[in-house]
Amino acid sequence: MEKKNIISLAGDLAAGKGTVSNILIEELKYGIYRNGEYVRKLAKEMGLDISSFNDYLAKHPEIDEQIEKSAAEYAKEHDNFIIDARLGWYAVPESFKVYLRVDIDVAAKRAFEDQKRKETENFATVEEQKQDMIRRFNQENERYFKLYNVHKEDMSNYDLVVDTTDKTPQQVADIIKEEYFKWLQN
Repeated sequence: MEKKNIISLAGDLAAGKGTVSNILIEELKYGIYRNGEYVRKLAKEMGLDISSFNDYLAKHPEIDEQIEKSAAEYAKEHDNFIIDARLGWYAVPESFKVYLRVDIDVAAKRAFEDQKRKETENFATVEEQKQDMIRRFNQENERYFKLYNVHKEDMSNYDLVVDTTDKTPQQVADIIKEEYFKWLQN
């Protein structure tokens, strides 16, 4: 398989994919394809919070497949970009596949304090946020296995796994760039 100048970022909820991808597109002068923004837009248009939209997707696999197929279609015509998508590694296997991990307590605090999430994730406490994140993670895993026969949490799917729990977004971006350039040369 021929490698493309594409980095696919997958990872745990609130692991920093959006922030890290912003750093990478600036420093590499790459474009971006964000599945998450599309998903949140669809949820908002339907008047659903993100958890309810995940429930909806479980009952409407054709929408889920459309969402995932869009990244593959984009990659056919573009190069030099970042894919911020849970299954970007699956949709575009010729990309440099990165998974960002994070401790669930740190992730819940990050998500709870993220004002951009409030339109589709509005919880009264960090603990409520955490429980919803665990439920969504498990629900996504079940849905992805049923639809695509893949486990996104299987780390053998990725070229690089980075734990972001105790790293700054810049440190994570630097690790990704270093390993990405090595990957391109091999």
